[in-house]
Amino acid sequence: MNSRMWDHPATQANLRLLVDRGAAIVGPEIGYLAEGTSGIGRLASPELIVEAILRTLRRHSDLAGQTIIVSAGPTREAIDPVRYISNRSSGKMGYALAEAARDRGARVSLISGPVSLNPPAGIQITRVTTAQEMFDRIQDAVEPNATLIMAAAVADYAPAEPAAHKLKRSSAETTLSLIPTPDILRSLRRPTGLRVVAFAAETRDLLTHANAKLLAKGAEMLVANDVSEEGAGFDSDSNHVWLLKPDQPPIEVPRAPKRVIADQVLDALFKSALSGSRGTE
Repeated sequence: MNSRMWDHPATQANLRLLVDRGAAIVGPEIGYLAEGTSGIGRLASPELIVEAILRTLRRHSDLAGQTIIVSAGPTREAIDPVRYISNRSSGKMGYALAEAARDRGARVSLISGPVSLNPPAGIQITRVTTAQEMFDRIQDAVEPNATLIMAAAVADYAPAEPAAHKLKRSSAETTLSLIPTPDILRSLRRPTGLRVVAFAAETRDLLTHANAKLLAKGAEMLVANDVSEEGAGFDSDSNHVWLLKPDQPPIEVPRAPKRVIADQVLDALFKSALSGSRGTE
């Protein structure tokens, strides 16, 4: 199909219905289309389809017994009752991770900022607005030996003194004073055995900034992407990421639908633990 067919509301509604009924979706790829244009709509490669089939056959049990908390979407920091500071995060990557973990047998809690996505079936969802609310709900949710996947794009700053009433337009220059929001991963009280996955959305020097953040956040793994790249940024249905772990070379995950990326993130995170639990089978 072409991009217009894929993005059509009827197509997307039917896809959501199939997913809600438990169907596994191998979405189209981005590339050259029959019309002579480029976009999303190409049939997935045979290798990707086979990988999805094999993953589907094993996915319903390989994360059974795991507790996974996923944060998703943006936060909003009020300037006044009408305006706020936010970012372009759609929450699609976080929701895809929550759905992938659910489909592989994990007990999943989703802590979501304001998004326009339907709540995933079978997942406990907590909705928040501000960075402080996100921090508080994550602190409430984490527990020993759980996994926290911080896919949310949390605001770094908030207005120091939000106005009680709508600010009126003026011809005079206005200065907005900002204060840092809580650094969730640095401030979080971590229960014993908590596994943490961080995210880094960058626009330049991706791996340099991502490696620095991996060390600063004390994460077991970090997922990095260049949000200025076409088909891999905010509000896209696909992504192109790098997976970083301490003292290991980064692993590139080529551009693919975010649901496919989600399973590859989970595979990389749990690979050693899962292989150890299966022994020699």
